[in-house]
Amino acid sequence: MFHTRQTETDKKPAKRTVFIVSDATAITAETLAHSVLTQFSDLEYDQVRIPFIDTPEKAFAAANKINDCYIKTGVRPLVFSTFVDLDIHKAFTERCQGFRIEFFRSFIKEIEQETGLKSAHSMGRSHVIKDEERYNRRIEAINYTLAHDDGQMNKGLNEADVILVGVSRSGKTPTSLFLAMQFGIKAANYPLIPEDFERGELPEVLQGMREKLFGLSIAPERLSQIRNERRPGSRYASIENCREEIEAAENMMRREGIKWLSSTSRSIEEISATIMAELNLHNAHKIE
Repeated sequence: MFHTRQTETDKKPAKRTVFIVSDATAITAETLAHSVLTQFSDLEYDQVRIPFIDTPEKAFAAANKINDCYIKTGVRPLVFSTFVDLDIHKAFTERCQGFRIEFFRSFIKEIEQETGLKSAHSMGRSHVIKDEERYNRRIEAINYTLAHDDGQMNKGLNEADVILVGVSRSGKTPTSLFLAMQFGIKAANYPLIPEDFERGELPEVLQGMREKLFGLSIAPERLSQIRNERRPGSRYASIENCREEIEAAENMMRREGIKWLSSTSRSIEEISATIMAELNLHNAHKIE
């Protein structure tokens, strides 16, 4: 009996701990880190976010936490950071034993040399409220979206920038909220239900708003899984019912000429970017 010797390339990569460290909210570092890590589909990791490291003392403490993780797991943590202040950056890097990727300092010096300009070296500038009008517009969009979630309010639908349609639990609510919070888009969403499919037409309130409609679909298997978490063992969550609803919804969207996509394997960011492009919403409410 022959045994195949396991090679180094056959071994499953060790699970890592990923630290997101920043002198501000860590949102920028987290976004960039996720963009990088999606390129490594086989990488398993636990994430730890450490924001507001705005003094050398806090930098030492964060570095010690990362080093303790290294000692405990025996696997070198991956560390993504955004430090603007040189003293804080130096305090952190001198002590941290993780594999460090510093986003800001990798590019600021080169841009200074290219443009002849000096960086402001100020913490948290990417999240400063630049314009009160834009900020108020975003808050207004969030309030509008919450009020028009899941078809709970028909009044004011004509004010929507986009109305998402699809069967229950297909991703309409999180996508609507992301559009409102990130782009100041007034996004309503309206569920398509079996009664609509039996009538063979869109709900009456939506029939004059086709130019605002965008559809979301989802794989029946995934939909069944999501619904079973909410109502386990129900007809609502059964795979047979999910298949029927998805097929009917997609047929209706094709028949009505509604642009749509499947949310099954797409992130909210990708779905939102597609909606913005397809409905030409980029200049509707620009939030900086």
